[in-house]
Amino acid sequence: MPTFITPDGVEIYYTEAGTGRPIVLSHGWPLSSDAWQVELKVYSDAGYRVIAHDRRGHGRSEKTANGHDMDTYARDLAALIESLDLHDVVVMGHSTGGGEVVKYAAKYANGRVSKVVTFGAVPPLMAKTDTNPEGLPIEVFDGIRAGVLADRSQFYQDLSESFFGANHGRAVSQGDKDDFWRQGMLVNLVAAYDCVKAFSETDFTDDLKALEVPILLCHGDDDQIVPIDGAAKKSITLVKDGTLKVYEGAPHGIQGDYQLALHRDVLAWLAG
Repeated sequence: MPTFITPDGVEIYYTEAGTGRPIVLSHGWPLSSDAWQVELKVYSDAGYRVIAHDRRGHGRSEKTANGHDMDTYARDLAALIESLDLHDVVVMGHSTGGGEVVKYAAKYANGRVSKVVTFGAVPPLMAKTDTNPEGLPIEVFDGIRAGVLADRSQFYQDLSESFFGANHGRAVSQGDKDDFWRQGMLVNLVAAYDCVKAFSETDFTDDLKALEVPILLCHGDDDQIVPIDGAAKKSITLVKDGTLKVYEGAPHGIQGDYQLALHRDVLAWLAG
């Protein structure tokens, strides 16, 4: 099983497919690299070397209770890319992973990254503050923590409905919902709980402003988890070289026709 060791001694699992220019994928909460199985095939078939890791505490990575903050997640991503000695890298992140790749590219890339792509990403800041009135009240995130702590299995089952937009009438199979639950159950409780603060209260404003490479911001306008107005529509105003792609009726989870559209648009943008 391919793994690498972070600077603070945590063992992280990763998987890869294909050869060519590297694409490195960072998953959302509470998932794992399994969320990228389709992308591993589609992008590798298109001529890329595609790599996805399980964030610390998630999936098959070490179930550590330490380091569940966005800066550490970004340093872990740097350790992966440096351990494989990758250059001219495209980093892509969904949701929490979108914050991870933005912070990595802004602070730790050391010239290794050429492009950034995000999907339903959490930057610039999810939580509502005096300076971020578009954010969500902290009670929303307190509710997530309470749900994880009380009965995470049922919480993940319930969350899959809004994650994929099934509660808004989207066609979502039971299999997709079950796989979301399965991946969520692989996260150790401390990691799942502490990651909520990381993805909701980290302010990425300075990271977005510091980006020196092009970024493609993809976001569904029916994203119930990371609402677009406080996320991609604000992020596009902060970056130097950004492209915003809004998907009508698309949810937070990458699934169905939304997933197919993302594949088409991302590959076209990378080739441009």
